[in-house]
Amino acid sequence: MTPRDPARRSAGLLLFRHRGTGFEVLIGHMGGPFWARRERAAWSVPKGEYGPEEGAEAAARREFEEEFGHPVPDGAWLPLGESRQAGGKIVTVWAVEGDLDPATAVPGTFTMEWPRGSGVRREFPEIDRFAWCAPEPAAERLVEGQRVFVDRLRDRLTGGRGPAAHGGGA
Repeated sequence: MTPRDPARRSAGLLLFRHRGTGFEVLIGHMGGPFWARRERAAWSVPKGEYGPEEGAEAAARREFEEEFGHPVPDGAWLPLGESRQAGGKIVTVWAVEGDLDPATAVPGTFTMEWPRGSGVRREFPEIDRFAWCAPEPAAERLVEGQRVFVDRLRDRLTGGRGPAAHGGGA
């Protein structure tokens, strides 16, 4: 598959918790040297790719557990639909209510040559830190193609009466 192949798919879980009159979502800062000094548009819903042999829900559960290092909290899965990312990948996300401590995360890792061309392979965390964020700061931190999931969750939790900070989109 090529990077722009629309058949590339990812699935993820957006954990949320109620706080006061609102809610917060758990998002992760992407690991590795490319994202190290970035904050805006450098965070992600815990998610990952899957192939035709695995269902989207199973992949979302697997990826959350690999990236956060703990099982998905028990609870109803709220479907937040799909969004096509800038690179063409289609991401499907569910929301689950739960309250995990970001300090207890044990993220999975990946290996890459770094610095490029050096021949040295180094290991980096897939997600280097997690944080609970209210919807507006979460949307600023998330990569653009995933912001829609925060808006969709807000709509689900408020019955469509909440402010939509970043509009819709598929």
